[in-house]
Amino acid sequence: MTTRDLIQAYYDAFNAADMPAFLALLSDDIVHDINQGERQTGKAVFAEFMDKMNRCYREQLTDLVIMVSADGRRAAAEFVVNGEYLADDEGLPPAKGQKYVLPAGAFFDVKDGKVARISNYYNLNDWIAQVC
Repeated sequence: MTTRDLIQAYYDAFNAADMPAFLALLSDDIVHDINQGERQTGKAVFAEFMDKMNRCYREQLTDLVIMVSADGRRAAAEFVVNGEYLADDEGLPPAKGQKYVLPAGAFFDVKDGKVARISNYYNLNDWIAQVC
């Protein structure tokens, strides 16, 4: 699988809410840089993060553009998050089913055919303004 195919499969699994397929694309020691948050390491921790995200948000990513370095070791993606805020997320405004549309991006390191690092970025203030 090429790096482009790997990143496409990652987002296809995300949009299908297929967590087993999604997690299978990650290295066991995945490094996850959370937007405006901490760095977490390990597939089990990433799975817990996704459990929370799937409980609090329903999201579909559209307008995906994938960019890959010549050696295939790094990639970036730009996309639009089309979401619904389902349940309160700690430290954020109360959830009432608010819908939002948010441009976002991610950076990836790829190792041995798996996603080894993902760093997600979006404008949190924009998101808060949309859900308040």
